[in-house]
Amino acid sequence: MPMSEQSSETLDLRAALEKYFGYTSFRGPQEQIIRTLLSGRHVLVIMPTGAGKSLCYQLPALLMPGTALVISPLIALMKNQVDQMQAYDIPAAYLNSSLTRAQQEEVRQACLSGRVKLLYVAPETLATDHFQELLQQLRISFTAVDEAHCISEWGHDFRPEYRRIRSLLRNVPPMPIIALTATATPRVQADILENLEIQDAVIFRTTFNRPNLYYQITPKRSQQQTLKEIVQYVRARRGESGIIYCHSRKRVEEVAKTLQTNGIKALPYHAGLDSATRSKNQDAFLGEEVQVIVATIAFGMGIDKPDVRFVIHFDVPKSIENYYQETGRAGRDGLPADCILYYDYNDILKLDRFLRDKPASEREAIVFLLQEMAYFCESGQCRRKMLLRYFGEDYPHDHCGNCDNCRYPKSSFDGQSIAKPILESFALLGKYPLLPVLEHVRGSLTEIAGQTLPTFKTLKNHSLDDLKAYAAQILMEGLLTRDPQDYSLVLLSQKGQTWLQNPTPLPLYKPYDRTPREDEELFLDDEPLHDPILLDMLKNLRKKIADAHRVPPYVIFQEPTLIEMATRYPITLEELEKISGVGPVKAKKFGQPFIELIKKYVEENDIERPPELIVPTNTRRTPDWVEIIESIDRRIPLQRIAERLGLSLAELIDRLEMLIFKAGIQLNITYAVQQMLDPDRLDEAFEYFMQAETDSLDEAIRALGNDYTEEEIRLVRLYFHQQALAAMR
Repeated sequence: MPMSEQSSETLDLRAALEKYFGYTSFRGPQEQIIRTLLSGRHVLVIMPTGAGKSLCYQLPALLMPGTALVISPLIALMKNQVDQMQAYDIPAAYLNSSLTRAQQEEVRQACLSGRVKLLYVAPETLATDHFQELLQQLRISFTAVDEAHCISEWGHDFRPEYRRIRSLLRNVPPMPIIALTATATPRVQADILENLEIQDAVIFRTTFNRPNLYYQITPKRSQQQTLKEIVQYVRARRGESGIIYCHSRKRVEEVAKTLQTNGIKALPYHAGLDSATRSKNQDAFLGEEVQVIVATIAFGMGIDKPDVRFVIHFDVPKSIENYYQETGRAGRDGLPADCILYYDYNDILKLDRFLRDKPASEREAIVFLLQEMAYFCESGQCRRKMLLRYFGEDYPHDHCGNCDNCRYPKSSFDGQSIAKPILESFALLGKYPLLPVLEHVRGSLTEIAGQTLPTFKTLKNHSLDDLKAYAAQILMEGLLTRDPQDYSLVLLSQKGQTWLQNPTPLPLYKPYDRTPREDEELFLDDEPLHDPILLDMLKNLRKKIADAHRVPPYVIFQEPTLIEMATRYPITLEELEKISGVGPVKAKKFGQPFIELIKKYVEENDIERPPELIVPTNTRRTPDWVEIIESIDRRIPLQRIAERLGLSLAELIDRLEMLIFKAGIQLNITYAVQQMLDPDRLDEAFEYFMQAETDSLDEAIRALGNDYTEEEIRLVRLYFHQQALAAMR
């Protein structure tokens, strides 16, 4: 039963967050989402992997009377989430086919007695008579539909059983529904709302940008060369977890065996393995017994491991949406992670051949997705900008600085002469399949729609393959668009109409050159800002405790929490509670052996612990971070620091946020804030953050208006964060 709107607005959610989960602030729109759900409204949440979707239904479940029903697609995902909840002493359970009859009855009785606040089920379980009978006896507070894109036939993980969810809840008294997904194009979003009958839902759509992920596309020169490069890459990252995706079961086995032969702990995961072996291999990966899992896309939604440091695609994914979802497994803890894709256009052709038996319209739609994926790989544009545009989000910068195209720019040319006849053809035809239009402008198809257009043979000097590549770029630029009702049809967009009326320079990139480049930089190595020796010891202790509790290590403490421990050296439970991600519950439950280990390490290595946070002298650091820290210590103006490092002020503040928010480094930026803002403006902005319910940048910009630049607001937010932490000590 939902709370009243007034009570949901006045409830101290931050106190509840810290009490149950050990965190002192929400991320992004989490608090707004939770208050909306508590007020009884339906909610659709579209947030990228790692942005904290689960908390949006886990915390409300603890605050509302009754049991929250969570519908989840995979047994492994349910188990991981329940393990995490139980680590926080939160009463959660799941019902699925992995339990014995006795275990299922135990869960059933716990639910009936009101001892379960979160009950996880698969849609198949929801449909059984036994569960429907149980459902009639429970007080359901709300239903959460996780991985909601499975509802849509246009989603990349369509599950027919998901489309029955709403009908299976008919006999339950009215209640709010919250649907959550990490990827949803506009068409998938509309399908979710319609199928769940929640068209009046409040929609929260956060940015799809994952700034901590580095995107790189690398030529696949040969299978042997690719294997060699992967082995070198993984060897250079000892102790870091990673996933390698392959298309076929055979390739998965080959890659896993090659890694094992070269001394790397790796296991395969694919549908050809029996259920027990798949479960065992996944648990070994989650438990850090192996460094790498080599998998088909069958290893996807079941993974809830926050510290995956790299995702490698041995073969090209089937669509940009698949690529985004799979790379989203990396860096869920917010720390830097690499996403590397080995690309060969022959992989696209192989996937295309599998489509020959499909109906023409369906085949054409899938070919479109493959061509977009090919263009994404071949383009010289910022990878991040292209990804965000695909999901309908505008990235405000031309360069992100954290993808291969931004670090190693490719040359482009003005493609007006190519784009103009293609766009003019669609202006004359309206909706039409793309391939015949390209054949017509090239001259290999004399008539189209019963006529010869003025654009006939205007691009005769270009091959059809080249024109396909250019057309994919024009689509990604938004000058052409697909018919949302039939992806096999293309039409001129409003942006394209405007461009035809007043053509402007249009950067296009020549089709992909797969010639090996000897000087290509393949491997990146971000150095740690913590004490790496202590971090290894903390990880080993975490592993030992996790094994004893039969849960994955990250359930005890996530990696950012361990990194903060290895930077701050907490030696009392009170100090440990202040580490992000600990809180009183986990400090009491798991903290004692950690502070004993840290205290012994500090004493044996004669490490001083001054009041201000320090970077240990034996810590390796990246050069620009070292210079930033030293420059801040010398009180050099931020603009001069940025100029010296070749950064914009916004990019420098990006690094300050990483140092302060992620690494837990204490930097005295008071002088910088005072240099940038006069006392009255500083007091006003500081007071805003003092009173605000969230430190959301977007909300701060809206509240403070045009009197402040975005850089000023971000700097005051950092300053407020540090002053607040200092006050807590």
